Amino acid sequence: MRVSSALRLAGSARVARLATIAPDGRVDLVPMVFALAGSTLYTGVDHKPKRSPNLRRIENARARPAVTVLVDHYSEEWSELWWVRLRGRARVLDRGSEAEQAIDLLVARYEQYAERRPVPPALAIDVDEARVWRAVDGVERH
Repeated sequence: MRVSSALRLAGSARVARLATIAPDGRVDLVPMVFALAGSTLYTGVDHKPKRSPNLRRIENARARPAVTVLVDHYSEEWSELWWVRLRGRARVLDRGSEAEQAIDLLVARYEQYAERRPVPPALAIDVDEARVWRAVDGVERH
């Protein structure tokens, strides 16, 4: 499956999981909301309580930009299951027009952000590889 087709399927989900690599080489995995523009996936930092303003996922992506995003759909009807794995390079958007565009896309997609808009930094993930699996045909596609 082409990256564009995989992104269309992924875009139907409301949440995904972002995997980054920590300084010690271990994988850090966190849930995230996201918005898409072409083959770039954006996620931001919202106002929910955090342990620190220096988020590990941001610093991991800044130091080691190879990231993976997993988007999936679960249903008790297992013939409806699917997942999309997206790999790409992350860019930390500390400021500028692309950071504002990313936040605009997130605000448009998630009504929770209308009252309390996220602020930079945002992550831009330029997707260059996609794999899709669907229970309906049981085939993993690239």
